[in-house]
Amino acid sequence: MKCIFCDPGRTIVAENDYAYAIRDAFPVSTGHTLVIPREHVSDILRLSPQSYAACFELVRSVAAELEATLGPDGFNIGVNCGEAAGQTVMHAHIHVIPRFTGDTANPRGGVRGVIAGKGDYS
Repeated sequence: MKCIFCDPGRTIVAENDYAYAIRDAFPVSTGHTLVIPREHVSDILRLSPQSYAACFELVRSVAAELEATLGPDGFNIGVNCGEAAGQTVMHAHIHVIPRFTGDTANPRGGVRGVIAGKGDYS
C-alpha cells in the first residue's frame, strides 16, 4: 500500500535535508502542522539519530513560523507511537498544534488528556 507521507501530494510549508512539514489534513486547531521524516519508519523511536534531531529542529522552525503568523498562546507537541497510542499512519510524524486561550474549557493536563479522565490532577 502507498504511504501517504512518503508522497503527501500537499504543499510543504518547511523542510530540511531529513524532514518536511505539511499542514494536517484534519487539523484540531488552525495551523496544526505535521513534521515528517523523509526516512520511512513506523515511529520516531525507530528514526536514525540524524533524522530524529532534524525532525525536532524542524518542529522549532514550524513553531516559530506559527508564532509569527498566528500568535498562539501555547503549543502541544505530540507523537503517537503505535496503534495502541492512536497512531493511524504508520510513518513517523510529529504534531505541532497551536493552542489559543479559550480553545477548550480546561486545557489543564495537556497531553495527559489522551486517556479520558486521567488528565486532571486536581
